[in-house]
Amino acid sequence: MYKNLAAALAAACFFSPAFSQTPAKPQAEPVKAGFVYVSPITEAGWTRQHEEGRKAVEAALGSQVKTTFVENVAEGADAERVIRDLAATGHQIIFTPSFGYMEPTLKVAQDFPHVKFESITGYKQTANVATANARYYEGRYLAGIAAGRMSKTGVAGFVAGFPIPEVLQGINAFTLGMRSVNPQATVKVVWLNVWFDPPKERDAAMALFNQDVDVIAFHTGSTAVMAAAQERGKMAVAYHSDMRRIGPDAQIVAVTHQWGRYYTERVRAAANGTWKSANLWGGVREEMIRVGDFGTRVPAAVQQEVLKAQKAIGAGTLLPFRAGKTPVRDNEGQERIAAGQALGDAQILQMNWLVEGVVGKLAR
Repeated sequence: MYKNLAAALAAACFFSPAFSQTPAKPQAEPVKAGFVYVSPITEAGWTRQHEEGRKAVEAALGSQVKTTFVENVAEGADAERVIRDLAATGHQIIFTPSFGYMEPTLKVAQDFPHVKFESITGYKQTANVATANARYYEGRYLAGIAAGRMSKTGVAGFVAGFPIPEVLQGINAFTLGMRSVNPQATVKVVWLNVWFDPPKERDAAMALFNQDVDVIAFHTGSTAVMAAAQERGKMAVAYHSDMRRIGPDAQIVAVTHQWGRYYTERVRAAANGTWKSANLWGGVREEMIRVGDFGTRVPAAVQQEVLKAQKAIGAGTLLPFRAGKTPVRDNEGQERIAAGQALGDAQILQMNWLVEGVVGKLAR
């Protein structure tokens, strides 16, 4: 995940629309692929999705690959030590899925020029460091449609980690999705200034539920918000993973990011010598973002509406940050998207405002 504003501002210059598939060549020895995780592997969440990606690599490549993972590695010096150890022990490709791993990855990569590195959510590339991220905001818009249809109060909550572009994209897209079906809908935001703190996440959710919020979304690392919604009899949008085991009655839909295809193709490329440094910002079209896993309370008509919109996003006919006949303004009244116009990738990557309908300000 991004962890500061400057990161995403710089990221505007680094993206490509898709990645290609290259057939694998037989290998005398399996390629060794390493994965470094910023938190423990739990049953759902950010790290869980990357762990599922690692498992997908093993399932797809079988004896052609041997994977290693290290979990709960703090960003900074600990990350550098772990990444360096993986490089020194013969791993040909190493995935580092956390923004705070970017600089340690780059530092180790300088000393191991023949090792391939994949900095997930990073933005700095070198000859042996590639970058990739997902268009999470596409899924947020779709979840907003579901929330707008399901909410009785028209008031949603959003528990957010840090006010960085990736999170702002999600809040704004979610709000625009809600208001596409309920123009009067509002979204109340609570900032935590932390990614993973289950007690703090739960407290924020409970506070929002006391403010007419009947459906909640979140950009944090645990399942605490979903559990709080289940406890209070409210509705919630799962993030990162399907969380119906935690909130069987609460979950209305899940926004998930899927890494298996990308990870498999990159390991395959490392194995057959076709790996090249690149950057991918993939979304619904690239099958990196998926919305589904609907809860039982969601009517079939709402599910169909969301899935239809998902197909439109994949086809490029629906853009979450495109204005209709009227401009899109921020919640301070300033025009941000002119009528009939859409934001480009560079503008989305530098997003530093909250859209009209969001109740709250940027945490500084």
